[in-house]
Amino acid sequence: QVQLVESGGGLVQPGGSLRLSCVASGSIFSIDAMGWYRQAPGKQRELVANIISGGSTNYADSVKGRFTISRDNAKNTVYLQMTSLKPEDTAVYYCNARIRRAFYRPVQEYWGQGTQVTVSS
Repeated sequence: QVQLVESGGGLVQPGGSLRLSCVASGSIFSIDAMGWYRQAPGKQRELVANIISGGSTNYADSVKGRFTISRDNAKNTVYLQMTSLKPEDTAVYYCNARIRRAFYRPVQEYWGQGTQVTVSS
């Protein structure tokens, strides 16, 4: 089994900062990519940022210059540093990972349970 556990969400004022963390644990051979998605009420889940095993990153246009994704491969952990937060960043943030559980197994996609981020004065 593989688990993704997120932490770091909460309530913050506009212009503030938060740091999300997600740890992958369990039977893991390799992790191809890790990332963050978010879903606001009444909207579809959308990619916020991801980072592949080589270190390349990808960001949604709406967060470029404000959010930074990073990864600690030794700890199977991905971080999302969020700055200059706006009310429109309010959503449930989900950790996502593409993981191979053994060298002979295909890559599978896993999701965390989500963490609420609320930006409000």
